[in-house]
Amino acid sequence: MADVVKYTDIREAQECQYDGVSLGEVMLRLDPRDVPTARARDAIRVWQGGGETNIACGLAYTFGLRSAVLTALVDDPVGENIRNQMREAGVDTSRIIWWNTRNDGGRHSTDQKGTICNGINFTYNGSGVLPSATTYYRGNSAARLLAPDDFDFDELFGHAGARVLNTGGIFTLIGPRTADVAIEAAKKASQCGTFVSADLNYRSRVEPDKERARRINRRLVPYLGMLVGNDSDLADGLGYGTKLGKDAPYEAWVEAYKQTISHVAKDWPNLSLIGTQWRGAQNADVISWGAVLYDVPRDTFYEAPLRRNIPIRDRTGGGDSFASGVLAALLKGKDFQTAVNWGAAHGILVQETPGDITMVTQKQVETEARRAVGGTGVRASR
Repeated sequence: MADVVKYTDIREAQECQYDGVSLGEVMLRLDPRDVPTARARDAIRVWQGGGETNIACGLAYTFGLRSAVLTALVDDPVGENIRNQMREAGVDTSRIIWWNTRNDGGRHSTDQKGTICNGINFTYNGSGVLPSATTYYRGNSAARLLAPDDFDFDELFGHAGARVLNTGGIFTLIGPRTADVAIEAAKKASQCGTFVSADLNYRSRVEPDKERARRINRRLVPYLGMLVGNDSDLADGLGYGTKLGKDAPYEAWVEAYKQTISHVAKDWPNLSLIGTQWRGAQNADVISWGAVLYDVPRDTFYEAPLRRNIPIRDRTGGGDSFASGVLAALLKGKDFQTAVNWGAAHGILVQETPGDITMVTQKQVETEARRAVGGTGVRASR
């Protein structure tokens, strides 16, 4: 088993250029609002987002931390749009790998025909019994073609310094060599004293072959200090089944999930934190929301207050915001109960605003965490 940094050994802020670095895919999201994508004609909103890079945005925008993204984009107006949105969130975009469109034969060069492109998705929010639906165009994306040696991890983790690296199961599975990139990053990060986190985030549209997904994820997990994954992620993406009936209530889910992650922790002693959010969907507009965090060395579980029947606007990004809330609390020296409360609060708040990332501040996260603990209602601010 690799020598992995535990949460107790996260580096001090003054030692590092970055609090958090996110390795993964970022896409342009076209949002047709309340019209199904097939019938969308106008009033489409444009966002950026990605399962891994959303965490960097949350750390920077909501929690005021120094974050950067490691990804690849084609140097065209779509790539510029994505970059500009991340800049607006406060993220350092200087380490992006850019593919030029001069077709000059270089390692990162393409033509102007879209042969290599920036990933795009259409995400319809859904309404009532009509579920949310996403259509992806990422088959020839620049991020999918990332390969080892594209990034100088010796310089990043050894010289500049990063307190946390996060990546995830979308990135590891999208391309022929992206898993190698993630593993290379995690190894070097651990060697340089960086705490490494990953969200399994299994998506059948990324990799329908679950056995292949499990083989790849099992190569990455030995280099992690923190693993994020719900019961279905652990089953589909890592092979750990949870004995649970369909549509089980939160109380039954959390007891079964605790047993599963106890097995995961036993099999992977390098992990010091395991956690996830829980979503119980009444329909596309109303959910119940919970979260749990397991402190492995102390064999202690922490739960956020369960939120029941909460109306939402956009369910995308809840898990990413949970992870960034937890990591932000750890980076700011908070205790684990605060960490899971921040994760749950940030996760529900991202679903109250459109787009993949929140438009809220740390103060609003703290206010929502206190409200949930106290069980009070929501008052207008005048």
